[in-house]
Amino acid sequence: MRRSASARIGIGFAAFAIAAWSFFPIYWMIVSSLRSQQELFTRPTLLPSSFSLESYQQLLEVTDYPQQFRNSIVVALAVVAITLVASIIIAYAVTRFRVPFKLMIVGSMLYAYMFPPMLLAIPLYGIFVSLGIADSLFALVIAHCTLTLPLGVWLLWGFFKSMPFELEEAAMVDGCTRLGSFVRVVLPLSLPGIVTVAIFAFLLSWTDYTYALVMISSDTQKTLPVGLASMVGSFELRWGEVMAGATLIALPLFLMFTLLSRYFIQGLAAGATKG
Repeated sequence: MRRSASARIGIGFAAFAIAAWSFFPIYWMIVSSLRSQQELFTRPTLLPSSFSLESYQQLLEVTDYPQQFRNSIVVALAVVAITLVASIIIAYAVTRFRVPFKLMIVGSMLYAYMFPPMLLAIPLYGIFVSLGIADSLFALVIAHCTLTLPLGVWLLWGFFKSMPFELEEAAMVDGCTRLGSFVRVVLPLSLPGIVTVAIFAFLLSWTDYTYALVMISSDTQKTLPVGLASMVGSFELRWGEVMAGATLIALPLFLMFTLLSRYFIQGLAAGATKG
């Protein structure tokens, strides 16, 4: 009994230490964004002597951050929409219809996902230049889908494969069409997987730096990661604006995980056991 209590205390302390170690950079980023410009270059403390929104004001007024934020929102939402629609259709088709070489199709998509982004960015950029769509948000959306679509198909394939077809047959016996049974039965039961795919697609698109750096050259088309990196100059480094920008980048992700964490955890747990 004594050994069990000490073991629980040790595990709890280790979990707290890991959580503190993981959260401290985020905490430091938020606190640094709330310091005054003068305090940023003094001896650091865990809490600022006074809270200031000067860095956020400078970020929004002096830089192109609002335009870059809009670009990132447009690209991320478009990637999520395309990924969900395409991955649901492909995953459902390979699990419910006789598709030749379907295992090879799904496996090859996951294999393509394992390539480093930079290895795919250069040939993709050459294709976009030949098509005349380089340096556009549309090209960036297509590039991001090469990362999100294979993962989305793989995760949803496991959900649809483990779902008994008898559920759809029962719905069709009750009068539903094939499409009606898919909408009324399959999609609601696959909601955790769909939400997981949406979160991953948004996360990969929202935080991508490699593709955005290669595909986008004009200032008006830059997304947040590239725009934030451009603030780091050779002769000037405005730490306050950089920390404020990084905090605003993390804010949508924090809200998304807070609101959808229940579905996300269910989707990860189910994806680990199904398929």
